[in-house]
Amino acid sequence: MSTVANEIQMVVKEKRPLSLKIVLKNQWFLYAVSIVTFFLVWDYAATTDVLKGGLARPYQVLLQSISMITDRLAGLSLWGHIWASTQRILIGFAVAAVVAVPLGLLMALNPYINAVVKPVFDLFKPMPPIAWISISILWFGIGETSKVFIIVIGTFVPCLLNSYNGVRLIEPQLYDVVRVLGGNRRDEILQVCFPAAFPAIFAGLQISLSIAWTCVLAAELVSSRSGLGFIIFQGMTLSKPAMVLSGMILIALVAWLTTLLVTGLEKLLCPWKREVVGL
Repeated sequence: MSTVANEIQMVVKEKRPLSLKIVLKNQWFLYAVSIVTFFLVWDYAATTDVLKGGLARPYQVLLQSISMITDRLAGLSLWGHIWASTQRILIGFAVAAVVAVPLGLLMALNPYINAVVKPVFDLFKPMPPIAWISISILWFGIGETSKVFIIVIGTFVPCLLNSYNGVRLIEPQLYDVVRVLGGNRRDEILQVCFPAAFPAIFAGLQISLSIAWTCVLAAELVSSRSGLGFIIFQGMTLSKPAMVLSGMILIALVAWLTTLLVTGLEKLLCPWKREVVGL
């Protein structure tokens, strides 16, 4: 049962006798076929030496991942390396969001601030975050500051853009409704701008997190003694494809979990956001 525009809609599933056609069209069956096919192709590519020994078999990656849980690398356990990368992500992501989100809102609401900031922002926007690695090492050395700086640079742009566009793309008719009801500029900002912009801001935060994990991987590959990027670098140095793939899978898993955290926070802070199911 679902409600749309104060109307109650009952969803009734028709029971049909099980047949081969129904099984082949079942969503979960197709999911299973997709995953099994992926692993079969992966294993075939590894066993036929198509990539000249650069690809480990799935079970080898699984064994490597299990061994990494108990073994220590560079004095740290697997959880220590995961926390090292996550800590850098959280610091850089927080710094970028605290600065970029309010700045994007101010640019959208104030034409004078927009006229001052936008030309400089448009100048630096096309530069990829990885291009800043060399200059960050020159400025801050090979310590933690340079890694956090790369993450800040990478996450700043999507945070600001989504905050800016979240306000600029609001339907003008919504402002008209506030004025008709006797509202002022403050009411427009509090009742229209912020509620409409918050979902776009959270979408930007999710994009920023994905970019942040790419940035931290690049930074840790260049110079680091801890983190998931360091694990991948060690796998490359020792010619262990299983270790490289294990590090990649761990990064994808942790990045997915952090994205789920932001999604849950969005649902908590933006309960008015409507989700369209079935598209």
